[in-house]
Amino acid sequence: MNIAIWIIQGLAAIGFVYSGGLKAFQYETAKKSWGWVADVPKAFVVFIGLAELLGAIGLILPQATNIAPLWTPIAATGLAAVVLLGAIFHVTRKEYREIGINIVFFALALFIAISRF
Repeated sequence: MNIAIWIIQGLAAIGFVYSGGLKAFQYETAKKSWGWVADVPKAFVVFIGLAELLGAIGLILPQATNIAPLWTPIAATGLAAVVLLGAIFHVTRKEYREIGINIVFFALALFIAISRF
């Protein structure tokens, strides 16, 4: 079971690094990829991206190094909250196509949080 959780942590971390990296460091690419980015202040998009990047690090590093491993489920919980708020945002904008990926990453983050607590 531990190996399965590690695989899920790795997949989630890769997804959050990709998404967070676009939002934090490639704003124009994110703007072209996701319509909502143009309607949100750039600073907020960058903030979300940095939060996702830090969360991705938190999914892996504390557990892998066994230094404060409690931070892994805390990071997963934080990422689940970010993704859930993103899904709510997309519902209010009637961007139903975007919600599917939110649900997947919410489930991954929630699974990690529950498994690692």
